[in-house]
Amino acid sequence: MGANASNYPHSCSPRVGGNSQAQQTFIGTSSYSQQGYGCESKLYSLDHGHEKPQDKKKRTSGLATLKKKFIKRRKSNRSADHAKQMRELLSGWDVRDVNALVEEYEGTSALKELSLQASLARPEARTLQKDMADLYEYKYCTDVDLIFQETCFPVHRAILAARCPFFKTLLSSSPEYGAEIIMDISTAGIDMPMFSALLHYLYTGEFGMEDSRFQNVDILVQLSEEFGTPNSLDVDMRGLFDYMCYYDVVLSFSSDSELVEAFGGNQNCLDEELKAHKAIISARSPFFRNLLQRRIRTGEEITDRTLRTPTRIILDESIIPKKYAKVILHCMYTDVVDLSVLHCSPSVGSLSEVQALVAGKPNMTRAEEAMELYHIALFLEFNMLAQGCEDIIAESISLDTLIAILKWSSHPYGSKWVHRQALHFLCEEFSQVMTSDVFYELSKDHLLTAIQSDYLQASEQDILKYLIKWGEHQLMKRIADREPNLLSGTAHSVNKRGVKRRDLDIEELREILSSLLPFVRIEHILPINSEVLSDAMKRGLISTPPSDMLPTTEGGKSNAWLRQKNAGIYVRPRLFSPYVEEAKSVLDEMMVEQTDLVRLRMVRMSNVPDTLYMVNNAVPQCCHVISHQQISSNQSSPPSVVANEIPVPRLLIMKDMVRRLQELRHTEQVQRAYALNCGEGATVSYEIQIRVLREFGLADAAAELLQASS
Repeated sequence: MGANASNYPHSCSPRVGGNSQAQQTFIGTSSYSQQGYGCESKLYSLDHGHEKPQDKKKRTSGLATLKKKFIKRRKSNRSADHAKQMRELLSGWDVRDVNALVEEYEGTSALKELSLQASLARPEARTLQKDMADLYEYKYCTDVDLIFQETCFPVHRAILAARCPFFKTLLSSSPEYGAEIIMDISTAGIDMPMFSALLHYLYTGEFGMEDSRFQNVDILVQLSEEFGTPNSLDVDMRGLFDYMCYYDVVLSFSSDSELVEAFGGNQNCLDEELKAHKAIISARSPFFRNLLQRRIRTGEEITDRTLRTPTRIILDESIIPKKYAKVILHCMYTDVVDLSVLHCSPSVGSLSEVQALVAGKPNMTRAEEAMELYHIALFLEFNMLAQGCEDIIAESISLDTLIAILKWSSHPYGSKWVHRQALHFLCEEFSQVMTSDVFYELSKDHLLTAIQSDYLQASEQDILKYLIKWGEHQLMKRIADREPNLLSGTAHSVNKRGVKRRDLDIEELREILSSLLPFVRIEHILPINSEVLSDAMKRGLISTPPSDMLPTTEGGKSNAWLRQKNAGIYVRPRLFSPYVEEAKSVLDEMMVEQTDLVRLRMVRMSNVPDTLYMVNNAVPQCCHVISHQQISSNQSSPPSVVANEIPVPRLLIMKDMVRRLQELRHTEQVQRAYALNCGEGATVSYEIQIRVLREFGLADAAAELLQASS
């Protein structure tokens, strides 16, 4: 049935040390919370424990705990000072100006969110599932042929055996390389496209076609009864990595470059070998795929089949250290970068480890191991491994590792994605960085990038203050480098005795800071009478004062903060969290005051409701003065209106007034008027009715109503 070829003598050899349960990094699952103004949630935490195992942590002493409390209290005090300065600035502003400033902050916050999402973006790495789909489609390194309905399906023995119990039993009966196996499927209704979809499912965990028959429960039950129900792709591939059934390639390592180029030599000269499958390494890495295809073209593959031995690939350990081989293979089979494999397995004494011991270098940190593995991933063109290493490095960013990661990622061989994450950390934690020794190790380029950001978490006064300190530190380093070698390291050296501030060369300090100080937004320095700014101007480091210090400036500080009131080039205020939160708080307070004022203006009216229509039978007070007229003699009834007198309503009229007043209590206008006198929900009491009558000059009527109410 098939060509005579080598058998698989090592069909199911167990693999030692593959079930590590230590820390793992899953590709593409790094979560970054949505950030508002840059203070609620951060991309990284200052406290990282990746470098030290849990069992080696020292107990924090009481003095250290007290120190942390003081630092935390000092940090909260600084935040309170910033809020106080912003409140003093806004104390004389109109509510519309404060609202305009808050809107500017909100716009900047939206831009920050977009900038963060852009910095997190990177090309999508090919997953195991996609590579397995390509493996099934392009048939790399197939070793067995399935014949179904006179159609040949080249497949991979190890993958089908790991995924399906039916194929595991079937393939064990034909162990030859290139065996042709005729498929006899008892399930009715299975044609060639559906059989191809079943194979695609075994490779990827998904059907490769849309077929209504796959929605038929009866057919799926029959297929599961005949072929068995496979596990998830991740579980089966992990099992394939652990036990290496039907492995057909071994990876060997050597420091002899000539031996590597020849792909041969004495096996005793080679180090420990690692087993793998050609199908997997060719599907995940173009480097290995091209290497195996070249061996097929040159005929070396035929030699291995004739000798019935797995293919041996010899790698130069100076390029791919042996200690990373298991990590690479583990990622190829599982899409997981697990650096714990380096420490849980016995030491293999690789060339890089020996060189590190000879040079006296300390053990590598987790981030340094990920950096070295990242370069190997680029060499192998294995993007999933490269992005996994980037995630590990990004998770390791802290104050202690910031400088090393910034330097590494700035190089051409470094990761631009990691560089963006490190710069984001620098901007978010700038207030912490500038008060630590790490600040003086920053390069001018990294510092320049940080202070150009609109999202830098520091006040302009602190930025100016620590930039000057950074420049003075750089100047002292220059002086130390220029001193004679005889003084270097002695008590008379600059590093030992130091340099007084007045002895520093201002011109040289200005030259060091010339590219940095223009990006300090001196218009936004708070407080207004900043001593840091005044001192910098006295020393000549800043030549142009802020616009509010000039005698021709109108509008004061608000001109520099508001876009619509800035006559010159507008510079957006930084999204500094204490300033933003305080501006929003001040605006809320102003809005409450303005709302109360508007409400008072809306309901401003007489405390007395409009009740004139209730006394239509009486003469208004303004009209009670009438002309004296002669009363005709034939007039029998007395006059109803007497000059200069106000008629007193009778009791019937008073009852009608009271009724109408009680009906009026449901109207909105009267409710507002009564609420100002008696509070919300007040009823029309006799007291208010009497007060209404008295306001209209109906004292007698009020007295009558008072008598009736009592």
